[in-house]
Amino acid sequence: MQLYCNSLTAYGRLKTREVKIGSLLLGNLHPVRVQTMTTTDTMDTIATVEQTIRCIEAGAELVRITAPSKKDAENLLHIKNELHKRGYTTPLVADIHFTPNAAEIAARIVEKVRVNPGNYVDKKKFEQIEYTDAEYAEEIDRIRDRFTPLVKICKEYGTAMRIGTNHGSLSDRIMSRYGDTPMGMVESAMEFLRIARNESYHNIVLSMKASNTLVMVQAYRLLVNTMFEEFGEIYPLHLGVTEAGDGEDGRIKSAVGIGTLMEDGLGDTIRVSLTEDPEFEIPVCKDLVKRYENREHHSPIADLLQKIKSTVNRQPSTDESSSVSPQRLTLPYNPFEYKRRITHEVNNIGGTLVPVVVADFMQKEKINAADLKAIGYSYDAATDKWNIGDSAADYIYTANKTLDFHLPGTLKIICNAKTWIEAKNSPAFGESWGESVFPLFEGVDYLDIPEKSSRQNFIAIDVHAIDKEIKERIFDQVATDVTAVLCLYSSNKHSMADVRRNMIELVERNIKAPVIICVESHCASVDEQLIEFSAEAGALLLDGFGDGIWLMNDPQKMSNTRVSGRNYIAVANNHQFLNTTSFSVLQATRTRISKTEYISCPSCGRTLFELQETTAKIRAVTNHLKGVKIAIMGCIVNGPGEMADADFGYVGSGVGKITLYKGKEVIKRNVDSNVAVDELINLIKDYGAWIEPLSSKGELMP
Repeated sequence: MQLYCNSLTAYGRLKTREVKIGSLLLGNLHPVRVQTMTTTDTMDTIATVEQTIRCIEAGAELVRITAPSKKDAENLLHIKNELHKRGYTTPLVADIHFTPNAAEIAARIVEKVRVNPGNYVDKKKFEQIEYTDAEYAEEIDRIRDRFTPLVKICKEYGTAMRIGTNHGSLSDRIMSRYGDTPMGMVESAMEFLRIARNESYHNIVLSMKASNTLVMVQAYRLLVNTMFEEFGEIYPLHLGVTEAGDGEDGRIKSAVGIGTLMEDGLGDTIRVSLTEDPEFEIPVCKDLVKRYENREHHSPIADLLQKIKSTVNRQPSTDESSSVSPQRLTLPYNPFEYKRRITHEVNNIGGTLVPVVVADFMQKEKINAADLKAIGYSYDAATDKWNIGDSAADYIYTANKTLDFHLPGTLKIICNAKTWIEAKNSPAFGESWGESVFPLFEGVDYLDIPEKSSRQNFIAIDVHAIDKEIKERIFDQVATDVTAVLCLYSSNKHSMADVRRNMIELVERNIKAPVIICVESHCASVDEQLIEFSAEAGALLLDGFGDGIWLMNDPQKMSNTRVSGRNYIAVANNHQFLNTTSFSVLQATRTRISKTEYISCPSCGRTLFELQETTAKIRAVTNHLKGVKIAIMGCIVNGPGEMADADFGYVGSGVGKITLYKGKEVIKRNVDSNVAVDELINLIKDYGAWIEPLSSKGELMP
């Protein structure tokens, strides 16, 4: 195993232990299973049954139902019997928080139980407590005493279990020793897994969920590495980004986190947590899974271990102390800890600057000033000024076209090298040409065309198709060219890994030229394109690679709309779609913040208010608060813990009652839901995070 997967260059599913959930087999290279969770009141048997059926008919292979009390757990039997009566035998999963006795009841009824180690036995009071080694060991013994009965019941009844760690609900004990870290998440689950193994119980699935995609990805990778190091085997992985939100943002955030892991062959079952009706999560899951069907048949990518293996082969076999295992891969970056690749600045790209966004206008025959509105720029003729939005592209690629109007001062042009040379030498263009327009060289053209910009030159390379010797010559020249910006992409089916392999080569060779990540999608639907862009660009950004993003597609080949729950995803303007998606991917990877972030739970039977409508209402009045993170949680289980690093929280605390948080601190309890949104705005104002919204002309709204 290479650190956390079979290989970083050759796609292959990571083999895990086989787990049986009713008649469903999970892990051990069985197909990736898709699942969701009901949002109905568990005590409402018929409503839960009917929603479960809708999920099953949409394609769910597992359906999770909350069981917050003993009565809810007992009612799972009625739900299961009614489903069987109607001819549905899909395995059910009981979701447990805080109530071990409910878990012990549910484990005798349904095919699988989910427990959260952060709140199954431990308490979460947000207190920093110093534990001695002896005190810590005593706490583990207490967990063993309380958790072992459930393990024995599951073993007796053949019930599977998910040990599901959530980033925001780590116990005070774990937080005190490991902090709010991916390693803390891993250890929280490992404590429970060790107890189960001591009872010879192995019918276990694990998850490491977080709303922060970077934390989530690092935690899963660390979990795989830790299990392999300690046990020599890996248990199946349930992948998910918790509280991803709704609409495009929810899909992008989920695809960034889940897709990054699936790119490396991780994942045995997935759930996309959207603040929408649960049956609408399933198509997104299916689109994600479909991406990796037949992926193993991709063209070969140079193995990262080749250099190590050749070194091993040259060493004397008798000197064991000097040998290096060919399976021990040493990377020039740390996949368990984020650090951005070191680059130098070229104009406004690279260094410590946020990643830039390139708007692709290659296929547009004629570009007008009005077209720039789709990428964040609107012109006000009355004032003769451009209004620039928070999600305004930094560059526009015009291909072989030139523009006949003045650009906003912050927007720059990339055009083909030959077009740049012709226009640059034309008397029709003024002195500002060299300040705002730059050439793009296609591969070998960078070596062959002598005339270049003295400030900035873009070099596009298909790292799969280009001749290896030519690529090496380009890299050699780029190494000393302080004007060079690489635009890397791959026509390989396993394109992300191919680009990552070349990023690693740049690091190994200490080449500090900035790199723009280029992804072209040929998918037919909007949802599929969102997933492809998010998984491929997001995976690289989460590893610290990329100083910009450039998304491309063929709008003629995709369907224009897709109905997704209460969210109608429409692509009236393809340039706006690509621009919005680019900024959303950067936001989801937290590499460039351009808008409000919503940490919104997907709802379940514990939810104490109408979550979808409330989320839409809060979004409508706060979506101009750039960089502010707002958590919208249906109940206290998904409350101060689960919202982890949110700035403000809106949490259901009773029927029609809301508790408001600043961070993890309660500010107002039991606010009437009719006025709670207004009180949330007042809270944001009290802490100085509120700004008044602007009109389309950049003026304060009345």
